[in-house]
Amino acid sequence: MLKRLDRSALDQLLAALATDYRLLTPQRLIDGTRLLRPHGEGNLSLQGEPVQRKPTEAFFPQHDPLLWIGAQGEVKTCAAPVKSLALFGLNAADLACIAFTDRFFAAPPADDHYLARRQGALLIGLTGQAGPGGDFLALAEGLCDLELLACGGSWLGVPWTARGKALMAGFPDGDQDELEKLRETDRARGNPAQDLLERAAGLVASDAVPDDFWREIGDRCILCSGCNLVCPTCTCFCVEDRQEQGVTLRSRVWDSCQFDAFMREASGHNPLGTEALRTRRRIHHKLAADVTRWGESGCLLCGRCDRVCPTGIGIQAVAAEILARFGHDKLSGR
Repeated sequence: MLKRLDRSALDQLLAALATDYRLLTPQRLIDGTRLLRPHGEGNLSLQGEPVQRKPTEAFFPQHDPLLWIGAQGEVKTCAAPVKSLALFGLNAADLACIAFTDRFFAAPPADDHYLARRQGALLIGLTGQAGPGGDFLALAEGLCDLELLACGGSWLGVPWTARGKALMAGFPDGDQDELEKLRETDRARGNPAQDLLERAAGLVASDAVPDDFWREIGDRCILCSGCNLVCPTCTCFCVEDRQEQGVTLRSRVWDSCQFDAFMREASGHNPLGTEALRTRRRIHHKLAADVTRWGESGCLLCGRCDRVCPTGIGIQAVAAEILARFGHDKLSGR
């Protein structure tokens, strides 16, 4: 099934989704920031850079109430919202990040709180000519219920699930040749960033990167934690209890592996007691440990950490530096 939507049809689709779901769409704020916001709150942004905040926060919020504990010890689980979420406008990298995070939270022991939000959620990708100024964005080719491929002033609708097919019912058929041209464009672009990341990951996994390098990168870290806070596949959290009038609200709150207290033990011992060790762990976790555990890197090239890091040590920047400094000897066998 392939459908075509003009702007009027797209508005019709979004209006219907807003009735049935808590619909989040990309919107451009007055300061230029592009965010996923409740549909209708601001100006819809159908082209542009990835939304600034990570899309996985829709299912794993920064501050997430879990339990209500009464003065007499009674315990109630904080319920998830009744209305299911629909996320519109996700690029291929963000869809891959959601799939990665789904697998993490579904692994035993399954995280019921995350899954309660994720269950029934609808994902709609926005790819093709949807980048800044109409730049081409990689096609998702799945990982969502419905993919809308921007082409000129209209969109080709490719459903990937039964719910996606139901959403496209009633819209006119799309041009299969036009879809193939978009796919040819996507294939021709290649993915040099992925190639670079995989080569750097091999060096990290084989311990070809010396400790002095991690000390140098660690010295450039100012502990802002921006890399973790924007990363869609970062899932670390701490537990917070707030008490008021005898009632305790227990929540989980995002944590950062860049913080000194992240792994500090009750004894005072800290196995990650230097910034060099914490920085190495951040990169090694994404490029090596996740590959061992999940079969793929925890960095899916959304680019957020590189955009927000004030000192230039996002993962892609560090990967490029690793390859430039240590890749030649490793690849040449010297």
